[in-house]
Amino acid sequence: MSLVEKCVMTFKKLKSKRPLVHHMTNLVVTNATANAALAIGTSPIMAYAREEVADIARISGALVLNIGTLDLPLIETMIVAGKAANEAGVPVILDPVGVGATALRTDSTARIMEEVKISIIRGNASEISIIGGFGGKVKGVDAEVATADIARVALELGQRLQATVAITGAVDYISDGTRVLAVANGHPLLTAVTGTGCMATGTVAAFAAVESDFLLAAAAALGYYGLAAEQAAASAGGPGTFQMLLFDCLYNMSSEELAAGLRIDEI
Repeated sequence: MSLVEKCVMTFKKLKSKRPLVHHMTNLVVTNATANAALAIGTSPIMAYAREEVADIARISGALVLNIGTLDLPLIETMIVAGKAANEAGVPVILDPVGVGATALRTDSTARIMEEVKISIIRGNASEISIIGGFGGKVKGVDAEVATADIARVALELGQRLQATVAITGAVDYISDGTRVLAVANGHPLLTAVTGTGCMATGTVAAFAAVESDFLLAAAAALGYYGLAAEQAAASAGGPGTFQMLLFDCLYNMSSEELAAGLRIDEI
């Protein structure tokens, strides 16, 4: 079976199972993330109360930890949820938004990674390069050019962490420390709308909820998400209509369209 066929099979599995996904995510874009999750075909729950996060994490198909709008109590609660997910065998997807921009973000990311077993890390090139000690620079929570080869960063960090590393950009590079996949789907308008990275992470979590090969799950998710962005951009007049159409394209994507449009290669 080809890589594209495996991705399409995972997509079909997601649509049939409609898993519950627990999002502890960026408060700036919670509504957009929830709407994207519904369009993808999951049942999203945005739960942050320390008193309930462990219970919800245990019954979910995947857990998203996104530090976009962090504070110390939230980090503590994320660790509670992450440990509960680990105990229940639920995959944890980390989005280290803006790591390297401040000591709080860098230290919080390191602490989460020390105390919680992460299945997939999804970030931009600068964020992942900083986590791996390869250099890189962020401005606020936006990426500037990373200083190391992106595919090598994904491969080496995947080996070191024994996790799947997904670096998103003009081309997405995903590695589990052994294999490296490149996903060429996407569109520049994704950089013109707040929260598209957070929605990408949620999409990865959705696929990880139904596929235990996390390299395949991340590649299928980012290919599907990028293809939906291409479809949306074809009719969009700008960022506003692009976001609206992105939800529609995520919702309406057929397995035939996905099979025809995916651009995924092993490198």
